[in-house]
Amino acid sequence: MSQSTLNSEILPSTASKRKTSNPQAWYRPTFSPEHGVYVVLLVSFLTGVAAAQNWTLATTLAFISAFCSFQAEHPLILQIKQHKSLKPRFLIWAGLYSTVALAIAVGIAVFYPILLWIYAGAILAFCIDAISVFHRQQKSIVNELITFTAICLCAPFAYAATTGTISKTAIGLWILNTLFFSSAIFTVKLRKSKTHSPIPGLVYHAIATLMIVVLWNVGWLSRVTACAFIVAVLKFGLVVLGREWYCTTQIKYVAMLETISALLFGTIASVSVLPPHL
Repeated sequence: MSQSTLNSEILPSTASKRKTSNPQAWYRPTFSPEHGVYVVLLVSFLTGVAAAQNWTLATTLAFISAFCSFQAEHPLILQIKQHKSLKPRFLIWAGLYSTVALAIAVGIAVFYPILLWIYAGAILAFCIDAISVFHRQQKSIVNELITFTAICLCAPFAYAATTGTISKTAIGLWILNTLFFSSAIFTVKLRKSKTHSPIPGLVYHAIATLMIVVLWNVGWLSRVTACAFIVAVLKFGLVVLGREWYCTTQIKYVAMLETISALLFGTIASVSVLPPHL
């Protein structure tokens, strides 16, 4: 068999195989690779459920809606980054995820109109994030704070979808979750540069601690719930003290540290809002 025959018979089949297994094919679902955000979403949602002290069908639907909203954001952001180029795969899956999320959200809001305020906040945060991505400023501290604030809306979302109301505790948990998870912004920035000053992180944790003390004093958080933020303070302290290790270790160990601290925080916050007899 000649070389030309090999090229005409073998190569086309190989190309066809590659085309079939193309990960960019429009029918292949998109999934966000931001594993840390999954943890933020789950912990925030569960703290809201714990405060509601119940799990209903509406709670399950709310979780599906929140998850699909998060998945819809990923291909939309990827499409925005393309600027002038349209990618059908991103548009199709963003549309599918958005349709499911919106259909469920609207359905729940028919019974619990209070949710419309939460939806408005989430939509506003997404618009700000989209503009930041378009201008390539999505990694700014302000934009990352807004992003965490939006994701942590899962706490009052879970509470309102379960109870049909909103409470000071639900709002307090939203703020607490936002302050806790936003602290990761300042630990990760320390890793990016060995010469990066820890002072912004120290200022942030001082202000966050003061805010949580205020929430405790006005009755929006119990003392035990407020103390869950100590996990963030201790984590930041350990990172600063072990900065040489933190800046050079593999990213999987950084992820483990963030995940363990998030689960510990979530456990303390959730248990603290449950009835004493449980």
